[in-house]
Amino acid sequence: MSNILSPRGRLLMVRGGRLLALLAATALSACVVQPAYVPPPRVVYAPPPPPPPPAAVEADVGGGAVEVTATEAPPPLPDYEQPPCPEDGYLWTPGYWHYGAVGYYWVPGTWVQPPSVGVLWTPGYWGFAGGIYGFHAGYWGPHIGFYGGVNYGFGYGGVGFVGGRWDGGHYHYNTAITNVNVTVIHNTYNQTVINNNTTVNRVSFNGVGGVRAVATVQERTYAQEPHVPPTTAQVQHIQAASSNPALSVRTNAGHPAIAATAKPGAFTGPGVVGAHGATPMRPGAPGGNTLGGAGAAGMHANPAPGVQPNNFHPPAAGQPNAAQPNAFHPPGNQLPAGNQPNVHPPVNGGARPPATQMKATPPPPKAPPPKAPPPKKPQPNEKERP
Repeated sequence: MSNILSPRGRLLMVRGGRLLALLAATALSACVVQPAYVPPPRVVYAPPPPPPPPAAVEADVGGGAVEVTATEAPPPLPDYEQPPCPEDGYLWTPGYWHYGAVGYYWVPGTWVQPPSVGVLWTPGYWGFAGGIYGFHAGYWGPHIGFYGGVNYGFGYGGVGFVGGRWDGGHYHYNTAITNVNVTVIHNTYNQTVINNNTTVNRVSFNGVGGVRAVATVQERTYAQEPHVPPTTAQVQHIQAASSNPALSVRTNAGHPAIAATAKPGAFTGPGVVGAHGATPMRPGAPGGNTLGGAGAAGMHANPAPGVQPNNFHPPAAGQPNAAQPNAFHPPGNQLPAGNQPNVHPPVNGGARPPATQMKATPPPPKAPPPKAPPPKKPQPNEKERP
């Protein structure tokens, strides 16, 4: 048998081979391994991060730089009296609320020596801007700048200063405003100031909810002048206040027992004045008033000698008492009509006269007992009874 296929057989073999190849390819394509299904990652919603707190933006009012910020408003200004000026050349710096690790604490008003001749103190103030309260630091300068329109009293009525002035290289005190002993300090003048601010409050900050005031053109000009920061004595005064528990608002509820001092850091002794309504310091308390001692000057039931209440200041020589203004101080420091304290002008240069000693009145002498009536004499026609 011949092994050679006919042409037709070879054709059939070729076609059969192609068919087998096609079937094999089809089978292989059906066996291709498909990749495993991997579900997409689960999307978990995460809220966007909270926006950063607003930066302490200093309002364009011409005040000092923002020194510290807080999220709550400072307390109202306390009601207190100004101690007498301790020496010639000292300038008054009003008290204010500061903020630190203990929250708000009171920095007592005090008399301070200026860093140089011719400069005046522009007080710091709290301003509300950008949702936060920022404290604009005070400074020394040739003119009084903007301090938020806050009425600190004692010459700082919200705009400018009328408690004194420089003249010929020497500071002169306005006795209608500031408490000075005119028998010791002679560089004085008397200028009556009328305060037209009739709003009764003790608001201590500028902005929404507080004093709505903006800097004048003149105050903006003064803001561009060279300024001097607080003196070393002032800085130490602030540091001492921050570490004194009695000055924390959490302790004094807004009525500090040390509201003003005669000199920076002198929190005990003569010249310490407490706020009206303050709780007296217990004996031996650190940095407080001592009952029965010199620290009693801070008690306001009986003001200390030479300490004048807010609605009186010693008159200048020859100036009648009737010309003295009534209470040019923060409106909140004024008592309601009819409740003003009875204040009498000091004598002997500010010292109060000694209290008159009351002598005990002896009791009236007792009346002598009545005498017995004389015996009745018998009548001539009447017999004596046995």
